[in-house]
Amino acid sequence: MKTIYDLVTLSIFAGLVILFLQRSTEEVPRDKMLQYAPPAVGCAVANYIGNHGQPVIAWVIIAAVLGYVLLILKPFSRAP
Repeated sequence: MKTIYDLVTLSIFAGLVILFLQRSTEEVPRDKMLQYAPPAVGCAVANYIGNHGQPVIAWVIIAAVLGYVLLILKPFSRAP
């Protein structure tokens, strides 16, 4: 953990893992595993870009990842 991008993207990724594990225990899964790929790849790309001197682009990607998680995966919604 050398940069802020390492910390932020790893925290987001850990949250994705927890959300996936929590939802995988439901009787009827409401998410598909493939839905978790874009934010996971986005975290990796944002970390790489941020560590290579492009902070604005990295923060835009991080914001996009968070937007995707909130709009598509809906971590704060209750099970139907």
